[in-house]
This record gives sequence, C-alpha cells and structure tokens, in this order.
Amino acid sequence: MTAAGLAGLGFAGASFLDPSGPRAGATHNAAMGSSYLWVKAFHIVFIAAWFAGLFYLPRIFVNLAMVAPDSHAERERLLLMARKLYRFSNILMVVALALGLVLWLGYGVGLGAGNGWMHAKLVLVLATIGYQELCRRRLRDFEGMANRHSHRWYRVFNEVTVLLFAAIVVLVVVKPF
Repeated sequence: MTAAGLAGLGFAGASFLDPSGPRAGATHNAAMGSSYLWVKAFHIVFIAAWFAGLFYLPRIFVNLAMVAPDSHAERERLLLMARKLYRFSNILMVVALALGLVLWLGYGVGLGAGNGWMHAKLVLVLATIGYQELCRRRLRDFEGMANRHSHRWYRVFNEVTVLLFAAIVVLVVVKPF
C-alpha cells in the first residue's frame, strides 16, 4: 500500500518506506499523526486485558483442583467460567497481536539496527501464546476429568504469566539492547 493509501486510512506518514518513522530511531513524530498513538494505546489496553485473563484462568484451575469429587455444581460452574474466560482471552490476544503487527510492520517500531529488544520481546510473546495453549490443554484435562496436577502446582503455574508480563514490559520500556 502506498503512503497516500495509508494516509487515507488514517495512517499518515506510516508508509513502509517512510524514513521518518520509528524505524529511523524516533518513537513518534508529527508525520505519523495521532493514529500511531491510538494504535499504541489500544495495543497496550488489549495486552493488559489479555494478560488479565491469563492471570485469572490458572486461579480458576487452582479452585478446580481443590473441588471435592462430589461437588458437581461447583465444578461445572468453575468449568463454565474457565471456558468463557479462555474464549474471551483468545479474542483479546488476536486483537493485541494484530495491533502489535501494525506497530511493528506498519509503523516500523522495533525495526532496524539497535532493536534487539524487539527480538527478545517477540520470543516472549511466542512463549505467552504457548502458555495460553498450555492453559487450553489444562482446561481440556479438567473437562475430561483427567487433571494430574495439584492446586499447589497451579499456584506456581499461575506465576509464569507475571514473569512473562514483567519481562515484556521491561524490554519495551528500557530497551536494554
């Protein structure tokens, strides 16, 4: 798409060939207009919401692992909550990733020399997607009455998202390499 085409969509100055974008070392400039800031803001909102789901889903697993075998109503209620949260988290993830791709490929954030932090961040994003897949598998185990882990295991499993989130935030804010 040309710069004029992107400008028509509200991406003023966001051409893939525009040397004045973040790719050239700036984090934001007037040539990009306010669309960059809007995309960035919504990316942060959807990332935070996605991680909120990932923080809470394993907490539901902790409770599921503690449910007495004869407590069918409680088990079904927790499974329903987990299913709904997992599906909603998937939607949040897709939107967050799409907005991240717009920032990365459309605005050039993290492209070029001196942006090793972006490579590390992308590895952690892939790890977060993998974590969400593990959550899907654990949910299927609970649905099939095949859970093999204790509530203590899920308490530790729950902390993985905190470490992923903290590492990603540090990489994006500090840009250590």
